[in-house]
Amino acid sequence: MNFDVIVVGAGLAGLVATAELADAGKRVLLLDQEPEASLGGQAWWSFGGLFLIDSPEQRRMGIKDSRELAWQDWLGAAGFDREDDEDYWGKKWAEAYVDFAAGEKREWLQGMGVRFFPVVGWAERGGYTAEGHGNSVPRFHIVWGTGPGLVKPFEDRVRKAIENGLVEYRPRHRVNELIKENDAIIGVRGDILIPSTAARGEASSREVIGEFEFHSSAVAVTSGGIGGNHELIRKNWPDRLGKAPQNMISGVPEHVDGRMLGITEKAGGRIVNRDRMWHYTEGIKNWDPVWPKHGIRILPGPSSLWLDAKGKRFPAPNFPGFDTLGTLEAIMKSGYDYSWFILTQKIIEKEFALSGSEQNPDLTGKSIKKVLARVLPGPTAPVKAFMDKGEDFVIANTLPELIDGMNKISGDNLLSLDEIERQILARDREIENKFTKDLQITAMRGARNYLGDKLIRVATPHRILDPKMGPLIAVRLNIVSRKTLGGLQTDLSGRVLDAAGKPVPGLYAAGEVSGFGGGGIHGYRSLEGTFVGGCLFTGREAGRAIAKELI
Repeated sequence: MNFDVIVVGAGLAGLVATAELADAGKRVLLLDQEPEASLGGQAWWSFGGLFLIDSPEQRRMGIKDSRELAWQDWLGAAGFDREDDEDYWGKKWAEAYVDFAAGEKREWLQGMGVRFFPVVGWAERGGYTAEGHGNSVPRFHIVWGTGPGLVKPFEDRVRKAIENGLVEYRPRHRVNELIKENDAIIGVRGDILIPSTAARGEASSREVIGEFEFHSSAVAVTSGGIGGNHELIRKNWPDRLGKAPQNMISGVPEHVDGRMLGITEKAGGRIVNRDRMWHYTEGIKNWDPVWPKHGIRILPGPSSLWLDAKGKRFPAPNFPGFDTLGTLEAIMKSGYDYSWFILTQKIIEKEFALSGSEQNPDLTGKSIKKVLARVLPGPTAPVKAFMDKGEDFVIANTLPELIDGMNKISGDNLLSLDEIERQILARDREIENKFTKDLQITAMRGARNYLGDKLIRVATPHRILDPKMGPLIAVRLNIVSRKTLGGLQTDLSGRVLDAAGKPVPGLYAAGEVSGFGGGGIHGYRSLEGTFVGGCLFTGREAGRAIAKELI
C-alpha cells in the first residue's frame, strides 16, 4: 500500500503537517506508537502559551512590542555561537519564526477558532542588560482552552481528512527503521503493538503482535524529543550546567523517549546541538500522577525567596521566573539537585500557578466564572490540593516549625534556622522603603508597573515574617525534565540534512525532534511560548513544502 507521505508521530507538529498535506490533496499515513487516547502528544498537556509580538492583547494591556525588540530578545536568549555549522539553520528558522509571530500567526490561528486569554503573561524576565536573555515585555499568550484548545482545530482537520479518505491514522504502530533506496527514504518498517486501553499519558504495553512496512514518496518525522528518557538526558547533559541531576522528575510521559532521533540518524540524518536542553527548576511531585515520576512545574511570580539545598539565597538574577537555565546551573553547582522556595500565604494565593492543562481546569474548560474566582482570596483549587496532599510542601505558623519541616522532607538536615532567619530578616528590612539595594525587591515593584502582574500575578511587597501575611510556606523544588533544544538539522523546508549539509531525499522533520526548527531554533535558551508555537510553525512549513515538492 503506497502513500504520498508518511508522518511519524501524532503530536501537534504531526497533526499540523498532516492537516496541511491533506488540505493540499495528498494521501497521508499518520503513525504513532501510542494508543489513540494520546493523540495530540505533549501539546495536549501544555498550558497552551504562545509567543506573539505586538498583538491586540498586548496593546490593550499597554504593552509596546515590536518585531525588532522581539528579535533583540531572541538573539540575547539564544546566544548563537555555532553559526557556521550547527546554528546555521537554527538561526534562519528563528528569524522566520519571529516574523511569523509578528505577522500571520495570530490571524491564522484565529481563523481556526483559537482564542486567547486577555491578560498576557510575562515569562523568562531575564534580569540582565537590554541585549541579554529574557523577554523585555510580556509575550506569553494563553490559549483559551489551554493545550487541548490548541490541539483541537488540528485534530478536527485531520479527522475530517480521515473521513474524506485522504488520511489513514494508525496508532500502536512503532517505527523501527526508515527504508532507504538509492540514498532516498522511501518508507518505514516497524512493529505493531498490542491494542491498549491506557489513558492519555499512561504507560502502554510494548508487546509486539505483528510487523508492518509502508512505502511513500516522503517521510516526515514528528516524534518529539527526549524528555521522558532520563538516561539519554544525562548522557547529553552539558558540563556548563554542572553535574547532571541524580534525581529528576518528568514533565512529559515516558513515551517521549527520543527513539526516532537515533533511527533517523542511522538513516543519514544529522543531529546537532545535542548538549542544548530545557529543564525546569520549580518542579513538584504530582500527588496524583499519570505517568512515572510525574512532575508539575510551578509558574511562579517574582516574590518567593529562593534558597539552595543548604539554605543559601541564590544571587541575582536567579529570581523566580527570570532565567530558567541560569538558575538550573546555580542549583546543580550547589552540589544538590533540589532547592527551596520560602513564601507566605499572600504570595502563594496570588503568584502560584501550575503548568499544564489538567492543573488549570478553569482555563481548559473555558469557564469565565471559574477564571474570575482567581482574584478571590486563597490559592486556586489545584494549588490548594498540592498544599494539602503534595509531599514537597511545608506549612507552618513559625519559622522554627517551617525549618524543622523542611529538614524532615529532605532528610539531609542541611538547613540552619539562624542562617535562614538572618537572610529573611535582611530581606524584610529592605521592604520598609520604596527604594532598596535588593534587586529582587526592585524587580517585584517593577513587575507591578505592568497592569497584568498587578491584577493577578504579583503580590503587594510585604515582609515574609509579617504574621498577618502567614502562614509561612516552604516548597521543595525538583528538577523536572522537559524539552530538547537540539535535534535533526533541517532547512527552511523541513528537509533533514546529512553530515555534509545536503538534504536526505524524501526525509523531513518538524517539531521538537528538529529542535523546533533547524536543529535548534532556540540556541541555548527559550523565551517561552515557543515550544508549542515551534511545533505549529515547523509542522505547517514542512507540510506545505512537502505538498509543493510532490506536485
